[in-house]
Amino acid sequence: MTQEKKQEFTRRLSNCNRGQMIVIMYDILFAYLDDGIQAKEDNDYKLFKRAVINARQVVGRLMEDLDFSYQISGDLYAEYRFVDQLLAMAVCKNDAQNLEDAQRVLKNLYDAFKEAAQQDTSEPLMQHTQHVVAGMTYQKGSLTETLQDSESSRGFLA
Repeated sequence: MTQEKKQEFTRRLSNCNRGQMIVIMYDILFAYLDDGIQAKEDNDYKLFKRAVINARQVVGRLMEDLDFSYQISGDLYAEYRFVDQLLAMAVCKNDAQNLEDAQRVLKNLYDAFKEAAQQDTSEPLMQHTQHVVAGMTYQKGSLTETLQDSESSRGFLA
C-alpha cells in the first residue's frame, strides 16, 4: 500500500462515525487484497505474503469487533472465518485465485455495510481532530490541502 493511500485512510478514519469505520476497514482490506494480486502478477512472493498477512489482520479485527448479542454476528463470523481460511490457503498454495475468491465473498457484505453507513447519522468517533479542506487554492497539476485548527493543542502539555 502506498504512503498516499495510507494518508487517505488516516484522513477518512479521523472523521468517520461507526458505520463509516466498517466501510473504511473493508476498503483497507480490498487494498491489501489488490496489493497481493499485483504482487503475485509481479512474481514477488515476499510482497504477496506481506499483503496477505495484512489482509488477514484486518479480517481478524473485523471478527474481534463483532457484537454477538446480535444474531447476525454469528453469520458474519462464519463468513470472516471462511475468508481467513481462503487467505491462509493463498499463502500455502502461493496462488492469487484465493484472494480473488475472498474479494467476491466480501463484495456483498461491503455493499450492505456501505448502504447501512449512508443511513448512519451518528457523531464522528474521534473528537478534536484537524479538518482538511481541499481545493481552496490550486497549483498547476496538483490540489493543495489546508489543515484547519492547526494552531490548537492536540496532545498533552508538559
